[in-house]
Amino acid sequence: MPSTENFVPLPGSERTPVSHAHSMEISSSGAQIEITVRLRGRASFPDYIKDKLDIPFPQDRTYLTRQEFEQRFGADPADIQKVEAFASAYSLSIVESDPARRVVVLSGTSGHLNAAFHVELMQFTSPRGGYHSYSGPVQIPVDLSGIVLGVLGLDNRPQAVRCPRPQAAAQSPTPSPAASYTPPQLAELYNFPAGLDGRGQCVAILELGGGFLPDDLQNYFSELKLPLPKVSSVSVHGIKNDPTGPDKDDDGEVGGDIETIGGIAPGAEIVVYFAPNSERGFYDAVSKAVHDSSFNPSIISISWGDSESVWATLTRQLFDEVLQVAAALGVTVCCSSGDLGSTNGASDGLQHVLFPASSPFALGCGGTSIVCAGNKIVQETVWNQTDPASGAHSNSGGGVSDVYPVPDWQKVAAAPTSADPDHHSGRGVPDVAGNAEGYQILVNGKHSVGGGTSAVAPLWSGLIARLNQALGISVGFLNPFLYREYKQLIQAGAIHEITQGNNGAYSAQKGWNACTGLGTPDGSKLAAALAVKAAGKVAGR
Repeated sequence: MPSTENFVPLPGSERTPVSHAHSMEISSSGAQIEITVRLRGRASFPDYIKDKLDIPFPQDRTYLTRQEFEQRFGADPADIQKVEAFASAYSLSIVESDPARRVVVLSGTSGHLNAAFHVELMQFTSPRGGYHSYSGPVQIPVDLSGIVLGVLGLDNRPQAVRCPRPQAAAQSPTPSPAASYTPPQLAELYNFPAGLDGRGQCVAILELGGGFLPDDLQNYFSELKLPLPKVSSVSVHGIKNDPTGPDKDDDGEVGGDIETIGGIAPGAEIVVYFAPNSERGFYDAVSKAVHDSSFNPSIISISWGDSESVWATLTRQLFDEVLQVAAALGVTVCCSSGDLGSTNGASDGLQHVLFPASSPFALGCGGTSIVCAGNKIVQETVWNQTDPASGAHSNSGGGVSDVYPVPDWQKVAAAPTSADPDHHSGRGVPDVAGNAEGYQILVNGKHSVGGGTSAVAPLWSGLIARLNQALGISVGFLNPFLYREYKQLIQAGAIHEITQGNNGAYSAQKGWNACTGLGTPDGSKLAAALAVKAAGKVAGR
């Protein structure tokens, strides 16, 4: 190991092995690895967030364009030059320098990376798959301290799991609407504003595996008698749309996300960002979507995540910063709250919330079960399902964050303390909810019925596309408005409280709860409430 003289540890960069992982061998010194180095910005971004965005919509809120963000908060060229000089000194190749995203992408052998960052890369095997990683902190030169905020890619363990879309083969070409729903039917049940199709909006979908078949989309929307949405894909780190490939189990997630959003907002453009399932892949995919000045997404839908405890502290902080950038750009980020209840499937006896849904800058989306009569929902409870075939149990993820304090805007909802023994207070998850059962989808030529909170994030993304179209401006970071106005929204019928059911440690109740958040939407009434607030803003554009 090289001397650490004139090097300092990068705070929060320590990694612990995956549960039941075993180190196999030292990584071959000749193995080529790409990493992403995150840099500081020109100015203090958190101050901007506090001043401009921690307020209800729209008031004095202003959004930055992507070009304005780069000019005000992008990386300083002098900082980039310092990192590039460091890379050259350690025989690392410069793949990309992006001032807007504040990253420099480097490539080198594991031997050169070991020397550059004072680590020893090892190969591991684990129940989640093989990966390379290191022990102890990443080290950086003293003169880069404060300039380099993070290094991603020295650990490439599988970072996230999809919030499952249980798949059940249909017995007929089209499942019975008595037990399942098309996206337009759900939009009608939740009274989404009619006569709108999301035109003028772009919805980004983040996927860490799987793919979609264009013929599936053509046939699906033809059966719905809807125009085929414009769907594009973006490759991150070489991962491309790959239906029926090695990750074909994820095809239902990809197809379901596209079909749900497209069925609600067929006029919106949909862009799918495919990335490897690693901390670097997940981070870079979201970062590229947020900063994409070609497609300019106004909404991002994320149906992947894992317990906060699974994330390295530094990685989570960097990811959260990107979600703050999304808020500053007027981009709404909808994240599934998880499908494994209040524990998120952990066996340690404690409650865990899913990240990135637990980020204060994400709109966390929980799940419900609905009973309908005609075109009306007559009963709605916390989603709590047992698969009759496998016996697998799923229900709406939610609870109290272990790492984020209660945001100022959420304090009005009196978020409960954790059900864990320490009873700590923290950011409550989810924020909102929607039906998590019976989504009719078409994947790899077969009709099936899916669900989970992974379907609720696209449901809300489709609604927000319609809201943005109706208002003529982006609702962006919606949380402060929803919470500070929640009593009025409930009174007006724009939000329906869910008061029945539980997700394990937490029970539904009036007001906010850790199963379904504030509740489920009446889209038209929510649009009307937002329109009242936005009237002056639109007139003064």
